[in-house]
Amino acid sequence: MSEETPVLTEVRGPILIITLNRPEAKNAANLALSKGVAAAIDRLDADDALSVGIITGAGGTFCSGMDLKGFLKGERPSIPGRGFAGLTEAPPKKPLIAAVDGYALAGGMEIALSCDMIVANRNAKFGIPEVKRGLAAAAGGLIRMPRQMPFRVAMEFALTGEFFGAERAYQLGIINRVTDGPALAAALELAAAIGANGPLAVKASKQVIVESRLWPEDEMWKRQQEIVGPVFVSEDAREGAAAFAEKRPPNWKGK
Repeated sequence: MSEETPVLTEVRGPILIITLNRPEAKNAANLALSKGVAAAIDRLDADDALSVGIITGAGGTFCSGMDLKGFLKGERPSIPGRGFAGLTEAPPKKPLIAAVDGYALAGGMEIALSCDMIVANRNAKFGIPEVKRGLAAAAGGLIRMPRQMPFRVAMEFALTGEFFGAERAYQLGIINRVTDGPALAAALELAAAIGANGPLAVKASKQVIVESRLWPEDEMWKRQQEIVGPVFVSEDAREGAAAFAEKRPPNWKGK
């Protein structure tokens, strides 16, 4: 059945859970899975009732990378303009959390690095072992790892292809939370904390953090204002202030 439905989605309040559903293949990405993820990402961004997403894997593992059997048949699990697994070149505009159990290797690691936050079980393993297969981590691993961890450490992992654990990843600052239980449960706690906030404010805050890394210093305040200005005059901004004053939960409208 998982071959027929390689990606599952579930809505819990403002949270969209995206599950890679090829457990018999350790959730290795083929073209069908990539199309399913891309469709789920489109849904996350398009639905005003959703404010945060979680991507996880079925069967106790996150993703073992590219489906090598498909690769040998000439199939590529990438979508033009979207990248590997329909995600790595075009992450959503809304926050996305990776919930990692088991292995996040090769393309699986690159999926996780594409997310805004990562929560992992203590026994999870990470790595970009493509060099061991005569390949290169071209779906974002070689680009994002040296930006998200110390340069020389990223260089070592990329050139040796060795795995590293969740504790090491946490020490390097690429994981937000390490849990003893299922990663999804901890990711849902994090997502709920995000989803309780104003959706316009959350989306704009992510946009500033992501885009400001490339802004010239003499333009950064102007560019930030262009993004956050509409938030300050939104209905949600007034609702947030009123809810605080009236000591009640806010009723966000996303406008």
